Amino acid sequence: MEPEIIRERVSEIKGKREALIRLLEQPDLGMLRIDVNQAIEEMDDLLEEFKQTFPDLDLN
Repeated sequence: MEPEIIRERVSEIKGKREALIRLLEQPDLGMLRIDVNQAIEEMDDLLEEFKQTFPDLDLN
């Protein structure tokens, strides 16, 4: 897979992370809050691994 395609897909994940952050702000989330936090943590790990693997590709 080309690095550019990977960059595009990781950028999509980064955008979805922002949606999860907004969801986390909802007061009526209940037990789902645990799953949302876990998803955000896993996305953060993925984004960090991407930066380490492809330091010259920017996600912005």
